[in-house]
Amino acid sequence: QVHLVESGGGLVQAGGSLRLSCAASGRTFSSYAMVWFRQAPGRERDLVAAITWSTGSTYYADSAKGRFTISRDNAKNTVYLQMNSLKPEDTAVYYCAAGQELVPEGMAYWGKGTLVTVSP
Repeated sequence: QVHLVESGGGLVQAGGSLRLSCAASGRTFSSYAMVWFRQAPGRERDLVAAITWSTGSTYYADSAKGRFTISRDNAKNTVYLQMNSLKPEDTAVYYCAAGQELVPEGMAYWGKGTLVTVSP
């Protein structure tokens, strides 16, 4: 059974940092992209960053460029999202997902999410 388990969310002041982790298990994800999405209350689920297991190629939403870094540890089957210079508008539930197209509908597997709250 496939599991994606996020951790690392919490409350942080604006300007602070958090590192989210996504531990993956249950299958080989080498042909998948691992993607972080986020969803704020009343908003759609938006892509934040993505990385491929095989090559480590990355993609960032404009809102994440220069502040967030996605990385992976193949040995640990874990993907990370380092978030720096956090802003109140980064407040959302952050979801880890695995799939082959960089849209929510293209994800085959989802974690349950971890809440990030950024206070002013």
